Amino acid sequence: MSAATMTAPTAKPRADEGRIGLRANVRHIGALARRNALQIKQDPESMFDALLMPIIFILLFVYVFGGAIAGKGHQQAYVQYLVPGMMAMMGMNIAMAVGTGVNEDFRKGVMDRFRTMPIARSSVLIAKIVVEVGRMLIATAILLGMGFLLGLEVKGGFFPFLGAIALSTAFGAALMWIFILLGLAMKTPQAVQGVAMLVLMPLQFGSSIFAPTQSMPGWLEGFTKVNPLSNLADSARALINGQGAVLHPTLITLGWAVAITAVTMPLAVAKFRKKT
Repeated sequence: MSAATMTAPTAKPRADEGRIGLRANVRHIGALARRNALQIKQDPESMFDALLMPIIFILLFVYVFGGAIAGKGHQQAYVQYLVPGMMAMMGMNIAMAVGTGVNEDFRKGVMDRFRTMPIARSSVLIAKIVVEVGRMLIATAILLGMGFLLGLEVKGGFFPFLGAIALSTAFGAALMWIFILLGLAMKTPQAVQGVAMLVLMPLQFGSSIFAPTQSMPGWLEGFTKVNPLSNLADSARALINGQGAVLHPTLITLGWAVAITAVTMPLAVAKFRKKT
């Protein structure tokens, strides 16, 4: 057997990656996304976070903390404040699962098999994003459903309401690239989850998601103003409630989403190619 024959199975896919056309790339993404969706079907327990987390969080904050934050008897007003803000939180929590999932796939050898195939490396990761965006939309739908049961009103109109969902989805998809990169860089899923929590907790609670920022210390209030989750929460809140500034926080959120994707997506794809 010649040397060229021996090296062809591993070398050819890498060489051909750059020649893959858009149509083939989309087809590969669709096939890989279907594979990821079938994995969820075979392991329905993996949906527990998307199904139960919105219910637990909204009940916890409305009935345990709502009276203290909004005042006793004002839980209804707090629902109008909380639910749009929690739409910003859904993306971050679902995104954390993407990082641990990528890390587990590498540990099981699944990603090594994908890297020997004549497909674009980015299609493997984009397929992950597609399926996780679907999970995020399910979690958001459950959150909003619970919100409507607790008295949430869409005062800003139907299309601004859809705009709030689209904005939170776009930002959540951008965050997934950060956690994919983290999943590729860390050695174990536990390490990914531990580091992710160190990032999630300050960003979530140091924002306007759960409470107005005016009562916070000056240094913390300053942090909330530059926290992208605050801008996303404020934008979603203004779109759903039909009051407050919309354009500025929306543009800031979109700017963050574009910047995060532009920086972390190429880094994640490069790390995927080189990871051993």
